[in-house]
Amino acid sequence: MLNLKNPNLYNNRELSWLQFNTRVLKQAQDESLPLLERLKFLAIYGTNLDEFYMIRVAGLKKLFSAGIIVSGADKLTPLQQLREIRTYLHQEQQVVEHCRSEILKKLELEGISVKSYDEASNQEKSKLKQFFNENIYPVIIPIAIDATHPFPHLNNLSFGLIVKLQDSDDESIERFGLIRIPRVLSRFIELDNGVYVPIEMIVAQHVEDLFPGFTLLKYAAFRVTRNADIEIEEEEADDFMEILEEGLKLRRKGEMVRLEVGSNADDEIINFFNRHTNIFKDDIYKFHTFLNLSSLWQIVGNKDFAHLLSAPFKPKNLPPFDSTESIFTTLEKQDVLMYHPYESFEPVVKFIQSASKDPDVVSIKMTLYRSGTNSPIVQALMSASESGKQVTVMVELKARFDEENNLIWAKALEKSGAHVIYGIKGFKVHAKAALVTRRKNGKLKQYAHLGTGNYNPATAKIYTDMSYMTSKDEITNDLTRFFHFLTGFSKKGKLNELYMAPSQIKPKLLSLIHNETRQGEKGHIIAKINSLVDEDIIRSLYKASQAGVRVELIVRGICCLKPGIEGVSENIRVISILGKYLEHPRTFYFKNDAAQVYISSADWMPRNLVRRIELLTAIKDEAAQTKILQILQLQCCDNTLSHQLQSDGSYVKVKNENYKTINNHKHMEDYVNRIAKASKKESASFIANLMSTVFIDCKE
Repeated sequence: MLNLKNPNLYNNRELSWLQFNTRVLKQAQDESLPLLERLKFLAIYGTNLDEFYMIRVAGLKKLFSAGIIVSGADKLTPLQQLREIRTYLHQEQQVVEHCRSEILKKLELEGISVKSYDEASNQEKSKLKQFFNENIYPVIIPIAIDATHPFPHLNNLSFGLIVKLQDSDDESIERFGLIRIPRVLSRFIELDNGVYVPIEMIVAQHVEDLFPGFTLLKYAAFRVTRNADIEIEEEEADDFMEILEEGLKLRRKGEMVRLEVGSNADDEIINFFNRHTNIFKDDIYKFHTFLNLSSLWQIVGNKDFAHLLSAPFKPKNLPPFDSTESIFTTLEKQDVLMYHPYESFEPVVKFIQSASKDPDVVSIKMTLYRSGTNSPIVQALMSASESGKQVTVMVELKARFDEENNLIWAKALEKSGAHVIYGIKGFKVHAKAALVTRRKNGKLKQYAHLGTGNYNPATAKIYTDMSYMTSKDEITNDLTRFFHFLTGFSKKGKLNELYMAPSQIKPKLLSLIHNETRQGEKGHIIAKINSLVDEDIIRSLYKASQAGVRVELIVRGICCLKPGIEGVSENIRVISILGKYLEHPRTFYFKNDAAQVYISSADWMPRNLVRRIELLTAIKDEAAQTKILQILQLQCCDNTLSHQLQSDGSYVKVKNENYKTINNHKHMEDYVNRIAKASKKESASFIANLMSTVFIDCKE
């Protein structure tokens, strides 16, 4: 019998993630995209890589230091993974720099340029000098390093200059120093509209002003990355908020895991820096242009050049949410399934805002994972609480990189009188759910929202996600139990209609896959997720493939499953979609299951299925089922934004052969625009029939 635990049947998680970020880089290389759109993907690539080093590489270093030998189904040791990562990234760096140079060169023809200081005219240099004196000099931080001035602590993502200086009075005396450039200063200084100079080049011209009596011999820009993962031992204190606040302070002090330096950093400068920081040589990256790809967001955000971005799409309010009818009345008549950002997130915001103002509403319960800044939803919750409504909010303080923002909201909600839950011991609450209880005709009636994404109106415009809204008693009763589980004590936490991790979702998924496996060639599974890592799920999918089940996986990021292996996974196809919107829904189709279609907050990863509180919802409404299945089919047919995973772990762009061009993002925009423009009488038939025109060449 074939051993499905053979490590050769699994992709390494970290290397699979690097492949994902390479696909982001390929978007930056796509000459069919507008120039600032390409630059945006380069910024995303850089931001992603920062987080990868802060979390994943830092974690591997800790495993290696702890003597851990094996991690993951592929059986690569932490040291082997670190070596593979470093080799991969050093090779890709040349591609990154060429891509950046190419885009910036083409942007010059459109009026956007990034100049070196030497390229500036005398008039521009005079302007830069004035800017330095008025805006940079008062906040810059020159640091001498000698016997009485120890090497300073550099916070995560600290940026600045390493300088070598010579005493003007005694040329035999040479010193090293640092100049820290605070984050409050812009990365690029804008001379005229669209003309930028990197700030470190301006600072370098004034080193001798910052160190009077010394002459600059040489300098190099630097940027450091530290371990930014927070490990919170919840047993150590009763006050969870106090622990988190301390954890945020520690984030700035984590182990240094990467050093980026400018091209003029010679061995002497690097060796000086490394004597004090002890960064492994292969974690030092030398760039021939400016540091920090994520800083390109500053240029991308120049509104005067918005025409160099992809055309914006305005989300639409579609039936039944295009009327003035009360949202509660609408949900009493029918369930509604929305697909964001094509369909507006506004009804979700309105759901909470209406509840906060409705005198018949007695309570609102919600989970908040990433709510964003200036959240209208949190404002509505505070208003509801202040007006006397019972408001219960689960604010997940462990939402990575949103902890500080969530801490602020948690305190504000608590101050307004809301009952705030700060976390569940040992688990991260990642479920997306809201429940409103309202008096109607002397009885209590409940209304629910369940989603695949966060309650964040800003990201809801750029992330694709699904929202399911209902007043069905079987769903709302389960959500009541769910919130009771969050606020009270419960070791079982079992729900009847919904499925909750860590106890229910994984067994349910394995059962659904097994049911299709029993159908053999009549079985069909479509799963759309962000990441696929869980070994039990992967082995179950391998068995389904061996039985002849057709398995179609749409996995945006990490995929540890290897498709196309004879006798194991030849019936499995895996694609990744990258384009205008960030693909974020978790939704599944099982042909031979009674419900067939499900949405979830959970990816197929151990952390989601075992270490988090998540929800899986069976969609039984026929119209919602049809809508989800058509969306899944559309994405499976995409031959413009898709890359297909090969059995060796690489990805190949899906070619447009024998089919009409299908860009699922563009199709959805067109589809929603046509519905929005149609009369109400026509729109019902559009909703039922328009999508079918896409599937002429790719029906099941």
